[in-house]
Amino acid sequence: MTAAVDTKLILITLLVELGVAAAVSSSLARSKTFKDLLLTPNRTPKQTVRLVAIICAPLTLGVLVRVMVSNFLAADLSFETTILLGILVGPLAAMAGASAMAIPAMLHHEFWTLPVNLVVAAIAGAFGRFADPEDVWSFSPMIDLSIYHWVTRNLRRPKLDRQILLLLLVVGMQFGTSMLARFFPGHFFELYSDVWWVELLICVTAPVVVGIPLKIWNAVRVERKLEEQGRLLLEARLDALQRQINPHFLFNTLNSITSLVRSEPELAREMIVKLANILRALLKEREAFLPLREELEFTDDYLDIEVVRFGSKLKVVKEIAPETLDIVVPGMLLQPLIENSIKHGLEPRIGGGTVTLRSRITAEGQLMVEVEDDGVGMAPEHDEASSSGLVRPGTGIGVKNVRERMEVLYGKLAAVEINSRPGRGTKVTLLMPIMEAGAEAWGTVGSAAGQAIGLVQDAMRAMTRS
Repeated sequence: MTAAVDTKLILITLLVELGVAAAVSSSLARSKTFKDLLLTPNRTPKQTVRLVAIICAPLTLGVLVRVMVSNFLAADLSFETTILLGILVGPLAAMAGASAMAIPAMLHHEFWTLPVNLVVAAIAGAFGRFADPEDVWSFSPMIDLSIYHWVTRNLRRPKLDRQILLLLLVVGMQFGTSMLARFFPGHFFELYSDVWWVELLICVTAPVVVGIPLKIWNAVRVERKLEEQGRLLLEARLDALQRQINPHFLFNTLNSITSLVRSEPELAREMIVKLANILRALLKEREAFLPLREELEFTDDYLDIEVVRFGSKLKVVKEIAPETLDIVVPGMLLQPLIENSIKHGLEPRIGGGTVTLRSRITAEGQLMVEVEDDGVGMAPEHDEASSSGLVRPGTGIGVKNVRERMEVLYGKLAAVEINSRPGRGTKVTLLMPIMEAGAEAWGTVGSAAGQAIGLVQDAMRAMTRS
């Protein structure tokens, strides 16, 4: 084989190595198990063994392919993989993985492979223990940019940061293994060349191959962090909205009790007992979602208080489809709407009226819940404003709160419709996706936070591809 052919083979091998590194790391990044193991902060020994096995399995097969197919040298990425294991999972786990990847080479009489892999694992593992994890994750395969940024940061006082140290460490170990392969041909495999610029390319390619998986896996890590932040933000916002309802409800209920304390103390006592039941339920650890059956039970105490207050002037009608009782709905969803109907629809009416609760499954497969009253209704212009997300003067925060919670939880998958006619009453219709009791709420609903995270994920993928 001539020097020209050797040079051409090496250049092709280096190019293919980049593709193999990108393909393997991208394939692993699609596995949920791998992502969970990789991003677990404090892995157990069992989890570490599983992570090393997942990473090393395809790379060990690559060493075997290289041994059996002499011209497919790019399949062997054991050197770069050993460095990755060292800086990500530590020296001991890296040594175990390096030993596994050395088995096919040892069977091919490349006896230097095992000790060299162990030394590389120990050095990389020591660096991983010494370096800040953020320095490792931010290591870039764009060597020219890394050097440029380092130079611009250290024009006055040159300082060797950990990223540049890792770059030099990988290049130095690559040059050392190349020299070892030159002096012990047949007993150890590594690319080397008598042409100086080709040897330089070999040494420069190694940190690029190490940086490609780190770049891809770091994008996954950032996505996971964004998802967690989005979930926490969503929970905080829902909690704030929930707390907005409770004082409003409590204030109105205490006003009702106050009006009966002197004139009808027994009725006031009964209302206090009902209020205590409501407060006990509110003080319990409540889930963001609960079955419609439980939501109706919660509203019964509120309605009992209002029935005592209004007497025969207030009637309650329930038209609840049995198949809807186990469907999961947001907690504290109906009470604000019922309160709004009574306070602003029926209370101004001298003869009182009726509040009707309905639920059914629509032909489109959605849950429909309605709260309707035959009270004073609202003016057409106010009805239009309410449909656009505003609340008419005097109706309080109830409808607005429910609308905002529905938007946060379901996004465009749900709707809040308000139909009202002056003097005829108002009907609020809630349409939402069907979720059975025990369903995973966060994975099922399409929240606004989830949509924002999706946009960020798309941007991160575009950055990774670029």
